[in-house]
Amino acid sequence: MSASASTPGAPATSGRRWSSESCCAVAPSSTRSAGDFPVCRRRCLAKRLRTLEDVGVVRRHQSGRSTSYELTASGEELRPIVMALGHWVARWIGSRLRPDQLDAGFLMWDVRRFVRLDEFPSGRLVVIHFHFPDAGSRERDWWLVVENGVADLCRDDPGHDLTRQVHSSVRALTDIWTGEASPGSALRAREVEVVGPAKDAERLWRWLGTSAFAETRATRITP
Repeated sequence: MSASASTPGAPATSGRRWSSESCCAVAPSSTRSAGDFPVCRRRCLAKRLRTLEDVGVVRRHQSGRSTSYELTASGEELRPIVMALGHWVARWIGSRLRPDQLDAGFLMWDVRRFVRLDEFPSGRLVVIHFHFPDAGSRERDWWLVVENGVADLCRDDPGHDLTRQVHSSVRALTDIWTGEASPGSALRAREVEVVGPAKDAERLWRWLGTSAFAETRATRITP
C-alpha cells in the first residue's frame, strides 16, 4: 500500500476483486476528481471505479467534462478497513516494489495530492523541479508549483524561477515517500541531491510530507 502499489488479497464481491488501489485513491479524502490522477492511471482507475460504483461504494458526479468520485455511506464504512489494511501492510510488509514496478508518474501525482499546503509560505510562489534520471523520457522531469494554497503538477517547465531542485532515482524518492527511508539517510548516501537556497533545505521535506502510511512504515515491526 505505497505510493506506487496496491495491496494484494483484497476481498471479492460478486466474483470481482475489490481494488485497494481505487479505494485508497479515494479513502484519505471523501472526494477525488479524475484530474487527481495521471492520464495512464486514470484509464485504469476509471474501470475499477466503475466496478466500485456498480456495487455502491462510490458515487460518480459529472459536471461538463469534469468527473469526480465520492464515497457513499457504504464506502465511508469501508474507509477505515482499507486504511487499516494499508497500515498493516506498511507495518509488516512494505512496498517490496521491483524495479519494473517503480512509477515516477504515480509517485509524483501522489505527492501532489497529499502535499502539505498549510506548510507552504503564504503569498509566495514555490516551484520545485524533480529530476529522475532513471525514469522514462516523458517521466524524468516534473515541476510542483504551489501558490495561494493550490498545488499543480507540470510535465513541462512552467517558466518560473525555481525554489528547489530535487535530483533522485525513482526508488530513492519512493522510499522516502513511503517511509522506507528518511530524507537524511538518502541525502547522506547521495541517493538524493537537493539544490537551492540553504534556507529552504529543511522546509522542503516539511512541504512535501509523506504518504498516508509512511509514519507507520517508519516505525515498522520486523517479523
